[in-house]
Amino acid sequence: MDIDGLLKKSRDREAFSKEELVQMLGCAPDAPESYRIMAEANRISKELTGNRAEVHGQFALNLAPCPCNCAFCSFARINGVFTRETRISPEEAVARARQFEFDGANAVFVMTTATYPFGLFLEIAQEVRRALQPETVLIANVGDQSPQNARRLKDAGFAGVYHALRLREGSDTGIPTDQRRASIRAFLEAGLLVGTCVEPVGPEHSNEELAEMILFTGSFDPAYSGAARRIAIPGSEIGKRGMISELRMAQIVAVTRLGVPRSVPGNCTHEPCTLGAAAGANLFWAETGANPRDTREKTEEGRGETVETCRTLFRESGWEILEGPSHFYRGRG
Repeated sequence: MDIDGLLKKSRDREAFSKEELVQMLGCAPDAPESYRIMAEANRISKELTGNRAEVHGQFALNLAPCPCNCAFCSFARINGVFTRETRISPEEAVARARQFEFDGANAVFVMTTATYPFGLFLEIAQEVRRALQPETVLIANVGDQSPQNARRLKDAGFAGVYHALRLREGSDTGIPTDQRRASIRAFLEAGLLVGTCVEPVGPEHSNEELAEMILFTGSFDPAYSGAARRIAIPGSEIGKRGMISELRMAQIVAVTRLGVPRSVPGNCTHEPCTLGAAAGANLFWAETGANPRDTREKTEEGRGETVETCRTLFRESGWEILEGPSHFYRGRG
């Protein structure tokens, strides 16, 4: 099918096949066809949100060498970036969450490494929840969980979670794919909305792999999907594979928007950039503390962006900014 037929199919809200997604991903990132796909994705994202993008804030409760050994992660024990664990206090967690709330983040994410004690996570999360305004959306970014723990997250006041089946899970990570899928099911069954992403994309990932992952992310009606490129961790083996360009990432973000159902309002990318926003991304993250893409202990001194810089990038790309609680993590009937 030529580009006119593909764009007509998108405007008619018809589902794309894996082969059609592969075709769109196979265009050169700077080809006219790719720019037309990016424009269509931008149109869809703005239509679904009333041209209002969101900025979510994420902070980490700890920093530690992690035995899951995801090759792309600065926390991975095999990468040797961090050799000891540090944790922030409940008071500091509350302060960071309240700062994001004050700065206007549409949701506040609490992140830990996979081995952080779940009971301690809940204790601190409940303190954070009590300190925030009732309408502030609280999201968990934690490791795989049982159905029981998923329900405990819901009971603790979380509206949702971020969880992704990463590209080449079980090969580039020490986590079985079935375990990631089971966690997503457990979160959904507990009544939590799940945000996800096609990530972390490197130059070695085939268009077929990307298309399969796009279809998977759209299959469970997430709060948002999207795409994020892998950031090379200096000295890591996987870093030798290189990185894709921001333009290629923008192309993948756009194809993801076309490939995911319109019932999914959000389309994220990371790290924040104007190219991604112009290609249909309507969700960025601001970050403080530990960051799996950064070698600094405090990412606000490194790769992390602030709420205001994320908002500026969206405005520079023609977006308005949602004020108030996230619409992506609202309950959907």
